[in-house]
Amino acid sequence: MNIRSLTRGDGVVIGAAVVLFIASFLDLYGFDCPAGINCSRYNAPNAWDSLGLLMSVYLAGIIAAALVIVSRATPGRKVVGFDLGQFGAALSIFAVWTAFWTIIDGSNTGAGLILGLLATIVLAGGAVATPLVPALKAPLVSASGPRGVQPPYGGQPQPGQGYGYPGAQQPSYGGQPGQQQPYGAQPQPGQPQPGQPEPQPQAGAQQAPAAGAPTGDFTPFWFAVPVARPLYGEDGSPSPIAELAPGTWYLAVEQRGPGLIAQTQDGRRGVLQDTTGIQRG
Repeated sequence: MNIRSLTRGDGVVIGAAVVLFIASFLDLYGFDCPAGINCSRYNAPNAWDSLGLLMSVYLAGIIAAALVIVSRATPGRKVVGFDLGQFGAALSIFAVWTAFWTIIDGSNTGAGLILGLLATIVLAGGAVATPLVPALKAPLVSASGPRGVQPPYGGQPQPGQGYGYPGAQQPSYGGQPGQQQPYGAQPQPGQPQPGQPEPQPQAGAQQAPAAGAPTGDFTPFWFAVPVARPLYGEDGSPSPIAELAPGTWYLAVEQRGPGLIAQTQDGRRGVLQDTTGIQRG
């Protein structure tokens, strides 16, 4: 899994799961040792001594976190008709519910239960709020630095090249007139060649083709996305089949309307509908 596809909300979920795992080894209940009695041999139970509590709070929360993270790597994957992320969020809420009523019902609550309740609250909050809060949807690792860009399949990184390899000055896909021509593009009729004066506009000149119109001489090229973007199936299914992550190069094999048919490193192909700001290689 590419770590650049993780969001800040995913980081919150992972951190809460780690705290929950640690809490499972702490004491569930405290006790008061009577005066004159040696209590050094008494060990307070932890979650691993209570199977029901272990499965319904601690392991349930950890499994919920795993489902939420896996759903980011494989969008559209479902379990018994439910999206993995939704299933994980529901399981995390169940863990909070169980931990809360366990504490209400008990006495001399220990650090294991208290920390477990706090961790499940944070975990459930992260799982539910990440798709809704823009701050949590931001990438966990910034993709703006030049060091994180991977070269194309089998390619070697070029010294001095930043995001947008192999040319730092390559324009974005669908750039404005007057910018440098995209990689592999042919000069358009009427465009001035280097060193030649710009021709005067002719009356009745043909209008430029509409943006996004399919071209008959499409040349495959490498590209990278500035932010994580979904890749949809070629059959028009509304559910994403993959997610393109920043810092990784993908191959555009065909143009479909304003979008691109892209191929991932594991061979899957789909439609990238949002091509705004992609960097060509």
